[in-house]
Amino acid sequence: MTALVIAEHDNASLKGSTLNTVTAAIQCSSEIHVFIAGHHCSGAAQAAAQIAGVSKILVADAAQFSNGLAENVAAQILTHASAYSHILAPATAYGKNILPRVAAKLDVSQISEITKVDSPDTFERPIYAGNAIATVQSSDKTKVITVRTTGFDAATTGGNATIENVTAIADAGQSAFVSREVAKSDRPELTAAKIIVSGGRGIGSADNFKILEPLADKLGAAMGASRAAVDAGFVPNDWQVGQTGKIVAPQLYIAIGISGAIQHLAGMKDSKTIVAINKDPEAPIFSVADYGIVGDLFELVPQLIAELG
Repeated sequence: MTALVIAEHDNASLKGSTLNTVTAAIQCSSEIHVFIAGHHCSGAAQAAAQIAGVSKILVADAAQFSNGLAENVAAQILTHASAYSHILAPATAYGKNILPRVAAKLDVSQISEITKVDSPDTFERPIYAGNAIATVQSSDKTKVITVRTTGFDAATTGGNATIENVTAIADAGQSAFVSREVAKSDRPELTAAKIIVSGGRGIGSADNFKILEPLADKLGAAMGASRAAVDAGFVPNDWQVGQTGKIVAPQLYIAIGISGAIQHLAGMKDSKTIVAINKDPEAPIFSVADYGIVGDLFELVPQLIAELG
């Protein structure tokens, strides 16, 4: 059995989610190949070749792949699919856009957001906002899988895989890239951050969110938010952590003014250490917190910043 990992990248380098997906693939199969579709993407290919456990990198380098249009990437994957028992991609916006198209064309059931590999044909995935774990066994010839990256450690480097250039298919002509608006920040990317300071509706306003910035600066942390805070317009959409936002599992997650709705807990409860500050002692966030402080966040946060020096 050979598994194919669909790499998420920016042409110059790999996204961290690819390394977690390789770890899942290694548990499915004895041989791992990584597929890269891009334009002038030799940097990403070289990075992929150094992943431990990977034996081959397939590279489709052409202008029609420069912006990762799902129709083109999926069509290219399908030209190679018959050689693989498993096709995996990270359960990010990138992977979720591509693999359902692949599964549909192969006429197989996609297995979404796995968090554990029990055997090459049996996987675990969360359901009901993470309140239950489903064990799914697939008899499909090709298993098409998205991987919840927080469930797997990142693969290490030290490999020396061969790089093979493959013939690129023609542009499918079904979609066209128009523009991209990239959020710029000096803080770490939310899904890759080791520390996250997250605020909720209890913060009260967009201006009040500024109280969290010195704390994030002290810790070198990314900033996140609950859906309630995003819906209230306090912060941008890309800060949202939760079932309908970003799934995170940092070393330290500090939840401030967040009650802990089930949808939010589903997105952060796998964090290694959770600290919660809330004035309501019955707030659900305390059910998953390792450390909880009941009190007024507008008094406690400045004290915490002062203690950090």
